[in-house]
Amino acid sequence: MPCPNFSTLKVNCSNCNLRDLCMPVEADIDELESIAGLISARRKLKRGELLYSHGEPFSNLYAVRTGFFKTVVTSSDGRDQVTGFHMAGEIVGLDGIVDDQHSCDAVALEDAEICVLPYARMADISRKVPALQTHVHKLMSREIVRDQNMMLLLGSMRAEERLAAFLLNLVQRLHVRGLSQSELVLRMTREEIGSYLGLKLETVSRMFSRFADEGIMEVRQRHVRIIDPEALERIVNQSGA
Repeated sequence: MPCPNFSTLKVNCSNCNLRDLCMPVEADIDELESIAGLISARRKLKRGELLYSHGEPFSNLYAVRTGFFKTVVTSSDGRDQVTGFHMAGEIVGLDGIVDDQHSCDAVALEDAEICVLPYARMADISRKVPALQTHVHKLMSREIVRDQNMMLLLGSMRAEERLAAFLLNLVQRLHVRGLSQSELVLRMTREEIGSYLGLKLETVSRMFSRFADEGIMEVRQRHVRIIDPEALERIVNQSGA
């Protein structure tokens, strides 16, 4: 296995445009300097490269600086199941905390860069910086909520509701990062979206075409422009009607 492309550096988190997303906003300048000190390296990955794999010993969390990742588990019959998509400002690797080993593969969907956060050092600093400990707990809680929402998607929603909810969630997360609420480039394939939502590829493609035909969005390959977000919200709300 080739050596990972790590680069040691001094990181000034206080000047990072993702600080409010992946670092505790309650931390003061001195605390931010302590937190920045736990970042041991940055790593660049090419599209399709593994950040970590299932069964690998857990030692780090990873803050996504640029790019998109997917997490994948392999079923007993050898099929891959996408369990999540992760973008800049989010933390990857929380799956490894429970059993001290990763329970899935994390794969770059495009060229990406991450900050490496050694978990043992993070635990040490958390005892001195309560804001960091609170933030890690919030991150873990967010993952639990996402898992619950995913179970709701797969258990009670029809195909069009699943895709509408997925797109609304995606644009909301992008908007938090200062990006457009109406235009996005899908970093994942239709097949990967289907795997995540529990839908067949042809069903996902049919739903995209239906939304385009109904004037809800424009679709040009991976470029999507949402014209009528309220229509997507109405589709999602059908499940609670």
